[in-house]
Amino acid sequence: MMDEMNDVNWQVEIRQSVERIVREKKKQKLLAEAKELWEDQIPNKIGAAEMIREDRDAR
Repeated sequence: MMDEMNDVNWQVEIRQSVERIVREKKKQKLLAEAKELWEDQIPNKIGAAEMIREDRDAR
């Protein structure tokens, strides 16, 4: 089948496919790690704006 498509540079095609798969797997791993970190966060009851005000006023 590859012989029928002799106008294709198979080395480049295969390399690009592998690189795309590796990038996708890496992205999935990073997203899974971020989701895990996000789930471990303690909910903030007062909100970010109030925390920033408190921090600013404390200085």
